Amino acid sequence: MSLHLGRKTFGDIKNAGNVLTEEQVSTLLNEWVLNERLKLHMLQVGGLMGAWAKKVENLSETDAWRWKMAGLLHDADWDQWPDQHCKKIIEHLESLNIDPELIRAIASHGHIHFGVEPVTRMDKMLYAFDELSGLMHAYSLMRPNGYEGMERKGAMKRIKEKTFAANVSREDIRDACERAEVSLETLVDFIIAHQGSFK
Repeated sequence: MSLHLGRKTFGDIKNAGNVLTEEQVSTLLNEWVLNERLKLHMLQVGGLMGAWAKKVENLSETDAWRWKMAGLLHDADWDQWPDQHCKKIIEHLESLNIDPELIRAIASHGHIHFGVEPVTRMDKMLYAFDELSGLMHAYSLMRPNGYEGMERKGAMKRIKEKTFAANVSREDIRDACERAEVSLETLVDFIIAHQGSFK
């Protein structure tokens, strides 16, 4: 089953800046995503994207919400329509005249599958957080106190341990860090500091 999108451009430039409200995003998530574990993953990636946009990229609240929205919706169609993954949410957002940069970030979060290379900062950071967030969450579930007291050393050990969270692509994580020009250690530290609060 190919998920290749077969195109490189998304949305309409005249819709730049158009977003959904938090309430609209929440409604969409509740209607489209029935799997609570997947929903948590999306909330975590969305939270990381918003926090990174504000604290590292120094973006405005408005732009940080675009980043967060991309993270919140990147897997919205995976639960009920896995054979249309990415295609369905992209077409839905295009029909709502949503910001094209935000749509493109969603389209590029798995470039090997969807055929869209991450180019913008938003693209690259969504790609970077997606796989790593899931691995770090798995590590937190092993620990009695979750993220509290978690240290980089332990997380890095799990990342190197190929049998741990074996479905998480270490190659994608490495590739994403290189593209974003951010060290793995920096991302691990950021996730430890923030991800536990996104529920």
